[in-house]
Amino acid sequence: MQGSSNEFTGDADSVVQIGTMHGSINLTPLTRALPLPRQLPPPVGGFVNRAESLATLDRLLAAESGTGVLSAIAGPPGVGKTAFVVHWAHRVRDRFPDGDLYIDLGGYGPGARLSAGQALDSFLRALNVPKESIPATLAERASLFRSLVSGRRMLVVLDNAADTATVRPLLPASRGCFALITSRSSLSGLVTREGAARVTLDVLSASDAIELLGQVIGTARVTAEPQAAARVAELCGHLPLALRVVAERAIGRPQLALADLVAELEVEQHRLDSLASSEDELSDVRAAFSWSYRALSPELQRAFRLLGLHPGQEFSTEAALALLNSTDQRATQRLLDALSTTHLLQTVSAGRYRLHDLLRAYAKERLRAETSARDQALAVRRGLSWYLLTADTGRRAILPSSHEVPLVPREQLVIPVFDNAEAAMGWFEVERLNILAALDQATDTGQYDIAWKLPVVADGFFELHSYWMEWEKIHRTGAEAARVLGDRLGEASNLFALGDADWRGGRRESAIANYESAISYARQTDDTWLTGFSLRGLGLIHEEMSNREKAHNCFQAALEVFRAGGLRRGEGMTLLSLGEHAALLGHFDQAAQLGADAVRIFVEINDEWSQAWGTLPLARALKELGRGAEALELLARAAGTFDRFKDRRSLAMTLAALGDVHHRLGETSTAQTSWLSAAELYETFGDKAMGEELRAKAGEDG
Repeated sequence: MQGSSNEFTGDADSVVQIGTMHGSINLTPLTRALPLPRQLPPPVGGFVNRAESLATLDRLLAAESGTGVLSAIAGPPGVGKTAFVVHWAHRVRDRFPDGDLYIDLGGYGPGARLSAGQALDSFLRALNVPKESIPATLAERASLFRSLVSGRRMLVVLDNAADTATVRPLLPASRGCFALITSRSSLSGLVTREGAARVTLDVLSASDAIELLGQVIGTARVTAEPQAAARVAELCGHLPLALRVVAERAIGRPQLALADLVAELEVEQHRLDSLASSEDELSDVRAAFSWSYRALSPELQRAFRLLGLHPGQEFSTEAALALLNSTDQRATQRLLDALSTTHLLQTVSAGRYRLHDLLRAYAKERLRAETSARDQALAVRRGLSWYLLTADTGRRAILPSSHEVPLVPREQLVIPVFDNAEAAMGWFEVERLNILAALDQATDTGQYDIAWKLPVVADGFFELHSYWMEWEKIHRTGAEAARVLGDRLGEASNLFALGDADWRGGRRESAIANYESAISYARQTDDTWLTGFSLRGLGLIHEEMSNREKAHNCFQAALEVFRAGGLRRGEGMTLLSLGEHAALLGHFDQAAQLGADAVRIFVEINDEWSQAWGTLPLARALKELGRGAEALELLARAAGTFDRFKDRRSLAMTLAALGDVHHRLGETSTAQTSWLSAAELYETFGDKAMGEELRAKAGEDG
C-alpha cells in the first residue's frame, strides 16, 4: 500500500524478540507450532434420533482408509443437515486431537458463494500460516493445505456446498482426516471420483418428529393427544425447522389443545394452498411459518421482514439497527431476542444472528406482499450506508492518513466507535464477508455511489490482511460502478488501488496505465492525495525498471503536489523515495539528509510506523557514510516498532539491514545472527530466495 502505508502486516507470532539495545541487539528465534483449530459451531439443543445415519458415520470413522474418509450429507433445505453433522462431530471430537476446521460455503444463502480459494485462505490462516505466505493460486493453496494436514488427525466440515468443484480443493488427503460435506445436491461427483460415502437425510420419521415436538412443548401434551401431535408433525412436513417454529409458539399458549393447534394450522394451510407449487421450496413449511408469523406483533413482523434484506449470512445487532431504522439498541435487542425465542431467527453468538435460508425466503415473500418498494429500498440503503460509514470509521482508526472520499449522510445511523486500530481490524475481520456481500448488493440494486466508495474505505484492511484476490476484485467492481455514474473521483480512487495491486502482482505496464488514468481523473477533481501518490507510484515503477530520470521527475512532481496540498505524510514518503533515488546514484550525503527530513515529518505528525519505515533507507545511507553506530541505534528502534506492530515483513527487512551494518562494523557473530533470523522470517512467508541469500551471507561471513 504505497499510498497509505504498510501498517499492521504480519501475524501475531514474531519469530524474533528484540531486547534493549546496549551496543548490539539480541535476537532469539522462536519455534512456531501448528495450532489446534477448534472451529465447530455449538451443537443444536434437542437433537433427535437419526440413529441409522449416525451409525453410518460411526462405521465410516472406524473403517481404515488410505486417503482419509469423505462423507457427503445430502438433503432438502430445513431437514437439519448442519445440525446432524455438528451433533455427530461433537460426539467424536476427541478422536481428532489435531483439531477441527469448519466453514460455511454459503452455497444456498444470500450473497456470493465462497470460492474454494477463499475457503482455503480461511483454513490456512486457522492453521497459523502467515498471511504473507498464503499462495496466490488455488492449486498452490490446495497443495499447501494438504501438506499441513498430512499425517494429522483432523476433522474438516464443509457446510452448504453447492457443487463438487468448490469442494475438491478443500479435501485433505491424509489417512487420519475425516471430511464431512453437507449439500442440497447429491454431490455425485464426489461419490464416483473421490469415493465419498453418501448419507441422505430425509425429513424426520413420524416418530422422530413427534419426539422433537415433545422435547420442546413437553411430553405430557404430546402423550395426551397422540393423534393431534402426529398431525402437527405432518403439517410441518416433518421438518425440524418448521417443528421448532410451531412448537415454540405453542409453548407460549400452554392452554392450547393440540387438536386446536391442528385446526389453526389446517386453516392456515388451506389459506395458502394457492401459493404452493412443485418448485416451491416453501411449500412444506409456509403454513407453519405463516401461523407463527401472524401471531407476532406488528413491530416484530416488520423486523422479521426487514432482516431478510441483510446481504450476508449473519449480521450484528448494530447492522440490524440500521435496517430497522432504530437508534434504540436495547429495544432492537429485545426484538432480536424475541425472534430468536420463536426460532424465526438463530443466535450465532452474543450480538450476532442469522436467518435460515427458508426463513429468509419467507421473510422476502412477506416483504413483497406487505412492504412497499420504497420502504424496502430505504432499508437497503440504510444497511449499505451503515457498512460504508462504519468501514470508514475503521479506516480512520487504522490508517488516519489514508485517502478520504465524500461519504453519505449519517442521518440516524448508529456508527460504532473504535478505540484503537486493533479494535477496528477486529471488526473488519468479523465483517469481511458482509462487506463483500454489501458490495454485491449495492451493485445489484443500482446504488453505485456506495459501490465505488465501499472498496475505497475498506481498501486498507483487505491489503493489510493480505486478502489479495478480494482486494483486487472489490476495486474492479468499484471502478466499474464509478464508470456507470460517470464519477471521475470514484474511478480515480479505484484505479489508483488497482495500480497498487498490479504493481504488487508484477504487472508493471498495467500498473502504469492505471496510475496514469488515476492522475488524469484526480486532476480533474482536484484530488491532491490521489495525484501525489499516483505520481509516486509511477516513480517507484520507473525506478524498478531503471528509468532513473523518469523516476526522479515523478518523485519531484509528487513532492510539489503534496507540499502544495499540505499533505505531510505524502511529503515524507516522497522524500524517502527521493533519498533512495539519490542513494542509487551514490549520493549518500543527500540520501541521508532526505531520509532525516522524512523521519522528522513522521515524528511531527505522530506516525510511528512511518517513522520506523523511514529509518530503513536512512540507516542504509548512514552505513555507507561510515556512521554505523547511528544506523544501529535507529534500526534497533525500528525493529522494536515493527515487532510491536506485528509487521513481520518490515521486521525481516530491518533484521537484514542490521546484519549488513554489523558486518560493516566487523561484528561477524552478531551479523550472522541477524541475517539468520531475517532468513527464518522470510522463509515463513514463502520468500525462499531471500532466505537462501541471507543464509549464504551468514555462511560466507562465518
